[in-house]
Amino acid sequence: MLIDAVLRHLAFALCLALLSAGAVRLMIAYPILDHPNERSSHARPTPRGGGVGVVLAFVVGMAALYAGAEYARLPPPQFLGVIAAAVAIAGVSLWDDVKDLRFAVKLAAQAAAALVAIASGLVLDRLALPWVGQVSIGWLGLPLTLFWIVGCTNALNFMDGLDGLVGGSVFLAAVILCVVAGEQGGWFVYAASLLLAAGLAGFLPFNLHPARIFMGDVGSQFLGFMMAVLAVAAARFDAASVSFLIVPLLLFGLLFDAAFTLVRRALMGERVAAAHRTHLYQMAQRS
Repeated sequence: MLIDAVLRHLAFALCLALLSAGAVRLMIAYPILDHPNERSSHARPTPRGGGVGVVLAFVVGMAALYAGAEYARLPPPQFLGVIAAAVAIAGVSLWDDVKDLRFAVKLAAQAAAALVAIASGLVLDRLALPWVGQVSIGWLGLPLTLFWIVGCTNALNFMDGLDGLVGGSVFLAAVILCVVAGEQGGWFVYAASLLLAAGLAGFLPFNLHPARIFMGDVGSQFLGFMMAVLAVAAARFDAASVSFLIVPLLLFGLLFDAAFTLVRRALMGERVAAAHRTHLYQMAQRS
């Protein structure tokens, strides 16, 4: 029975990967062009917005999950709140890919999406710490949840500067999170991670070096938001809690680079919101 269920889930994931690939092909055929500048890692105009395929696969999968897999759903307010917030952040990010919005506008949209998720009940109220166990964090949960969701969303957006870097990292993280959550009985996190991995599986062949398309903000911000949400959901809503810390650990390389660079630039008196080429991964690539 277990093998049959896994095979059905993988078959469904394959269908979503093909859907994602089809959407990415359309974004290549009707491109939003990313023209290179002094900060770019590419040398010729390249389509962006390939993250639309990932978003589409995830939303279709979530709709199927809501309709036919009650065991893997959050309570309706949380489930619908998470999906509404994810679709909202994807929509604003796609607009950003087209119009290049100011950072303040993007930050406000990210905070609004995070607050939608929080208002639906997605708030971290405890941490499972190694050798300590469950630790209640009380009223700190709300600001910590808001900081985590907005911070993770921005970190993955900042790090999307090399072919396959964010897409490949999040694909591996989603696969591992899917396996861990499945073993622990955290079915919503299991299903959502599988859907993210499926969407990325359809996108990544077009994003490997030399990339035919970039995921754009619609992909990087959406992935950052959803991985942040899954970390909170893992600790908060599933019948068997998976530690919140698993997602920060899986994404540690991306999160560390983003945080280290932000702090270093702030200490040097630079404008932290200004575009630059001083992330650790950028310096490693140039060397």
